[in-house]
Amino acid sequence: MAALINEQGLTVAEYQAELGRYRTALDRDLTPEDEKRLLDDLISQVLLAQAAAEQGFTLSEIDLQSRLDRLAESRGGAQALADWMIANGYSEADFRQSLARSIYAAWMRDQIISAVPETADQVHARQILSRTAESAADYLAQLKAGGDFAALAKQVDPLTGGELGWFPRGYLFDPQVEEAAFSLQPGQFSEVIQTKAGYHILQVIERDPQHPLDSQARLALQSQALQKWLDERRSQSKIEIL
Repeated sequence: MAALINEQGLTVAEYQAELGRYRTALDRDLTPEDEKRLLDDLISQVLLAQAAAEQGFTLSEIDLQSRLDRLAESRGGAQALADWMIANGYSEADFRQSLARSIYAAWMRDQIISAVPETADQVHARQILSRTAESAADYLAQLKAGGDFAALAKQVDPLTGGELGWFPRGYLFDPQVEEAAFSLQPGQFSEVIQTKAGYHILQVIERDPQHPLDSQARLALQSQALQKWLDERRSQSKIEIL
C-alpha cells in the first residue's frame, strides 16, 4: 500500500501507474513536489469517494461496465484500452477499481460545488493603482481635496479606468484589497493599500447583498468550497502515508 485513508488502501501499483501517466502528460521527470501533489490528489479522491458512499451513492456493475465500454469505444476498442492499461501499469481489476472510485468522487464533488449559491454579497469597485508610494500619496491627497475618483482613475489607467467589476468575498487574490472594499460604503474611497502589485486606492461604486455571480466568480467560490470541504475531511480522517 502507498497509503491508508480511513483504513482503505491505496496501492503502490496504482500510485506508480498514476505517476507514469503524470510524467507522460508533463513530458519531463517528476520532482518530489510533483509526486507529493499527485499523492495528495489521490487521497482527496478517496476521501470524496468515501463520502459519496456514506451519502448513499451507489454504482452498479452494469453502470461501471457501461462506462468502461464507452471508454473503450473512445480509445478505439477493447484491445486498445487493454493495451493502454498495460502501458500505464494497470491490471484490469485495478483499473476498474480506480474508475469506480473516480465516479464516486465526481458525484461527491458535484454535490459540494452545486451547493454554492447563484448569488452573493458583492461590491462593484474601481481602483487607482500606483507603482510608487509617492504617487499614491499624491493621488490620495487629490481625492481628499475633492478630486473626482473616476476621472483620476481614467487618467492613471486609460484602458480600464481602474474598473474591477463586481466581486464577492474570497474572489480577489489579495485579501487586504478585498477587506478594504467590503469595509467601504458606496461612494467612499480607501486609504493607500500596499500589496505586491503596488499601491492601491479603492472606491466602492455600489453594493448588492444578492448580486448574481458571474461564471468566473462562481467557479472561484466553488473551488474554495471544495478545498474547504477537503481540508475539514482530512482533519477528521486517519491518513497514513506508507
